[in-house]
Amino acid sequence: MVNTKTIDAKILSRMFLAGAKNLEAKKEWINELNVFPVPDGDTGTNMTLTIMSAASEVGSLHDPDMETLAKAISSGSLRGARGNSGVILSQLLRGFTRSVRKSSELTAEDIAAAMEKGVETAYKAVMKPKEGTILTVAREAAARAAEIAEDSEDLETFFNEVFAHAEATLEKTPEMLPVLKEAGVVDSGGQGLLEVYRGAIDGFLGKEIDYSSFSTSGGPAVTKISPQAEADIKFGYCTEFIILLNNPMPEEEEHSFKEFLTSIGDSIVLVADDEIVKVHVHTNHPGQAIERALTYGALSRMKIDNMREEHQEKLIKDAEKMAREQAEQEAAAKEAEPPKEYGFISVSVGKGLTEIFKELGVDYLIEGGQTMNPSTEDMLNAIDRVNAKTIYIFPNNKNIVLAANQARDLTEDKEIIVVPTKTIPQGITALISFVPEKSSQENADTMMDAVSKVKTGQITYAVRDTRIDDKEIHEGDIMGIGDSGMLAVGKERAEVAKETVAAMMDDEAEVISVYYGADISEEEAEELTAFLEEEYPECEVELNMGGQPIYYYVISVE
Repeated sequence: MVNTKTIDAKILSRMFLAGAKNLEAKKEWINELNVFPVPDGDTGTNMTLTIMSAASEVGSLHDPDMETLAKAISSGSLRGARGNSGVILSQLLRGFTRSVRKSSELTAEDIAAAMEKGVETAYKAVMKPKEGTILTVAREAAARAAEIAEDSEDLETFFNEVFAHAEATLEKTPEMLPVLKEAGVVDSGGQGLLEVYRGAIDGFLGKEIDYSSFSTSGGPAVTKISPQAEADIKFGYCTEFIILLNNPMPEEEEHSFKEFLTSIGDSIVLVADDEIVKVHVHTNHPGQAIERALTYGALSRMKIDNMREEHQEKLIKDAEKMAREQAEQEAAAKEAEPPKEYGFISVSVGKGLTEIFKELGVDYLIEGGQTMNPSTEDMLNAIDRVNAKTIYIFPNNKNIVLAANQARDLTEDKEIIVVPTKTIPQGITALISFVPEKSSQENADTMMDAVSKVKTGQITYAVRDTRIDDKEIHEGDIMGIGDSGMLAVGKERAEVAKETVAAMMDDEAEVISVYYGADISEEEAEELTAFLEEEYPECEVELNMGGQPIYYYVISVE
């Protein structure tokens, strides 16, 4: 039994890495806790990517003190933060590490104070904090820690009591958020935080955990080759050796050996004289070539290289070189040009939507959206690439707004304005509303006014059975999801799309915009728009190829 009243940087580092590892192991399960049964539940993924960014930095430290450990955790999680849950987790870690960085050892009281600082920092980052979420679990855990810290006899008891309270709080989240209760799940972000706590306690107790995946000092990670690139290499092993012949190889045996090598590979070179044979072959079965060769004599200078790995390594090196050269060229060009007055960064996914944003004058597009939320680091890189005094960012997803805000707060040399668009159509409308002659604040106000008039419906499919907004949903059903809830459920894409539009219509509607996804044909989309034109003759109906994955249609009414 561990019985200690303090922890040092070494133990805290072990606890943090163990918490990260446990979260990573549970990420898919946490993803499935999302209220909406859409095929892109990503809370677990976002939290894991966030903490792994910090874990990578912590894993590269050798014998850290509290200050260097705190800096690694804070900066790594801050820059790697993705999605609302990831940003909140990064803020909890940021506040915690700020509180402990000047200490050499931490008591229960120190840890409780740091947890409270983390909660305070996280609540400040969220404009409208909701109870029944990761914030509630973190706050209650910190409150319990503060309550028992002074009287705790040892840290094992302290940690277990705090965890038990956090777990009990998580179980109550469905009572705090009706949407959780209806879906029959606890808050996914809160569950993710609980798994970090659980892993951290395991680390404190010294349970055997493999930290190797976090270390950056053990050489390059193995990168899996893409199926297409692998297919391009028919035979994977470049095999070379010299046979020290027991007896001279007759010409007919040399011919037979060549035929055998041809049957298992290509790129064959076979040069024989009375004493040695030099062999080179590309094959998927180097062992077979070696076994046959051993029947002729002993082997020397054997060399087997995995060409798929070499090919992938070359691709990586070439890509890194191109990226460096491009970045250097762009940096040089940027330094040579004076900054323009304003620029735009937008998040987009899908070929058609990306083209629309380009046509509207967006300077830099970040690939992402509901299926993969960009990180704060992605935002900072985009900001660096846009040579403008004032930059407007359009997140186009409610789960990306916090990461954009975090990037704004970390930028000092440019004015960053985050226009908190929550859907692609809102981002498009905001851009159209921009007026160069207005001040940055006037434009921000104008854009938000225009965005407030946009209603968005997104058509996708359910990945599990659940119940939302009094609607029974079964795996495989088609769903129409609106700005604040479920608008339609059915079996046919077109019918659900029609019901979704009907639910969004009002007397002030003037324009219906339809963006069809990668899984919808142009003919199917045209049939839907023809129906909408006939059903709503007072509205202008626009059809665009969006090319977005997962969502069959994204439809706006304004």
